Amino acid sequence: MTPSIELTGVGKRYVKYEDAPMLVTRALKFRARTRRSRLWALRDIDPSVEPGECLGVIGRNGSGKSTMLRMLAGVTGPSEGRVAVRGRVAPLISVGVGFHPELTGRENVYVNGTVLGLSRSEIDHRFDRILDFAEVEEFIDTPVKFYSSGMLVRLGFAVAVEADPEVLLVDEVLAVGDIAFQLKSFERMQAIRASGATVVVVSHNLGAIRSLCERTVVLHRSALRHDGDTDEAIGLFHDLIGEQRELDGYPTQPGEERVDIAARFTDVELIGADGRPAAHAEAGDEVLLRADVAVSRPLDGAVFGLMITSAAGVPVYSDSTPWVDRTRFEAGTTTRFEARMRLNLGTGSYQVQLWLRSTDGTTILARNSSPLLFYVSGRQRVRGIADLGAELDVTPAARPDSEAS
Repeated sequence: MTPSIELTGVGKRYVKYEDAPMLVTRALKFRARTRRSRLWALRDIDPSVEPGECLGVIGRNGSGKSTMLRMLAGVTGPSEGRVAVRGRVAPLISVGVGFHPELTGRENVYVNGTVLGLSRSEIDHRFDRILDFAEVEEFIDTPVKFYSSGMLVRLGFAVAVEADPEVLLVDEVLAVGDIAFQLKSFERMQAIRASGATVVVVSHNLGAIRSLCERTVVLHRSALRHDGDTDEAIGLFHDLIGEQRELDGYPTQPGEERVDIAARFTDVELIGADGRPAAHAEAGDEVLLRADVAVSRPLDGAVFGLMITSAAGVPVYSDSTPWVDRTRFEAGTTTRFEARMRLNLGTGSYQVQLWLRSTDGTTILARNSSPLLFYVSGRQRVRGIADLGAELDVTPAARPDSEAS
């Protein structure tokens, strides 16, 4: 089968201009010189996507995700390599793309539909469905410059999916829609994929990527770091984020807590069931959270604690060592903290941080550890934060005696 999308050794290079501040150069009577440097947004990218496949694309900001999507949409060309996209393409790569602000929503539907390859009669036939999906009936004859970003996305997405695309490209634009529209959009993308079309989704919403895509690529520093299973991709993504996290100061409230730094967390790791550091676990797995703490001055007792939060920042779990512990920690030594726990969590992204306080709870003795991110993949039907492991059973009602006879 011929791939719908095929990239071969693709790279995209931009020219970066670095001008000296004009006011300074004029004041010093220097001639302003523009320095140029090359910036590779992508390099050596070569995935292919088959018809009917939904490919997720994830990575940190600046990793090249949107650049890749723009090349697939034909907005920009590669600096090296070859990009082949076969079939009618419907791109949703930015809010309001292809819409003229002075035209009404109705006029933009016809203009955008024509750009996507529909005839006027085809747009006439589909107009009511577009309007129903976008839910902008009251404003369809209003210039779109007065639309909110959510209204623009709804209208643009409605036109794109009604164009019967063979390749649908979706950037992070759906994030501006409300939850009801996002759910409706995901259902429509699943239907488009089921019809044999190819879907490429760029998103920071890892839950959406996992729901939509069995295969995901990870871009990092302009390079392709992973192309395969989505759960593995999300685990690697968390690893890459963790590599670049810096220590965050523990939030304090003046007058309630003192800060007297006497130690620092080092080498914080989540150890998986196989005994190796991991950023991905299955729901119910037993894991070990391990950290070394370098002590810079003597401490007569200290309390270690941990806090797990969801991707939305919702506290999931917290615990600590006893507040009456008077173990002495000598200066220049390293203390190991370990917490063994079972991750009875629903599918999603989480982060854990460690903290260290005095035994009376009034003094912060170390800055929070850098947030350690991890991903839990659980049972497909479970929703929410916790997985309580319910065993569901249905017992059919007994048939009435009259029917049994």
